[in-house]
Amino acid sequence: MKMSRLFSHSVLSLLLLLMSEVLVAAEHPGYINAPERRTTGIGKFYMGREIAFVMGHQAADWLNRPGRIAEERPDEVVENMGLEPDHVVADIGAGSGYFSFRIAKLVPQGKVLAVDIQPEMLALIEEQKARDKVTNVEGVLGKVDDPNLPPNSIDAAIMVDAYHEFDHPFEMINGIYNALRPGGRIFLLEYRGEDPNVPIRPLHKMTEEQVVREMSVFGLDWTDTLDFLPWQHMMIFTKLE
Repeated sequence: MKMSRLFSHSVLSLLLLLMSEVLVAAEHPGYINAPERRTTGIGKFYMGREIAFVMGHQAADWLNRPGRIAEERPDEVVENMGLEPDHVVADIGAGSGYFSFRIAKLVPQGKVLAVDIQPEMLALIEEQKARDKVTNVEGVLGKVDDPNLPPNSIDAAIMVDAYHEFDHPFEMINGIYNALRPGGRIFLLEYRGEDPNVPIRPLHKMTEEQVVREMSVFGLDWTDTLDFLPWQHMMIFTKLE
């Protein structure tokens, strides 16, 4: 009996060690601060890419512009997420909740965690929740280096035209990765950096190659890229079982 307990303790210790190694398996590529910055950049580089300025809450009306329906086809985006009614989805960089409220309709038994670092954006979300009587959207105040999500708590995360503005991209994806359940997916939408005809400033676009390079740091499986959108990639990454 004593030997059996000792063996069980050893196995448990080994499992805990392996789990801790998994949590720190991603090696930080590091950041480089340049002496000069481009017009819409912050002068900080990650894996060869200069990080763009964050769009402030003062531009919230632009997020809800009528032309966005044709430009970004938000309803088609959420339909292509393949969500289950009880899924918990994190909308990272949710802004005014443009995608959060659309996703909420598809997860009536689940919920949407609308994560943003600007309290003013979360206040706009609360106003719409009250106005439309929506109960399954929850605002979450994140930090520039932490999405503030509990481990193993979400089935999916979506980032729409937001990732390129994260000034701590490694820490943010690390937090999202740890919050994902096994088999959980990241939906990352960015304007196509390969296409000079996409009328967006260069630092606010990303190439498919660059996105894959940055997500590969965490061993995320590049599951698919859906290119049905006029200007954006919709890239899907999966946390392996």
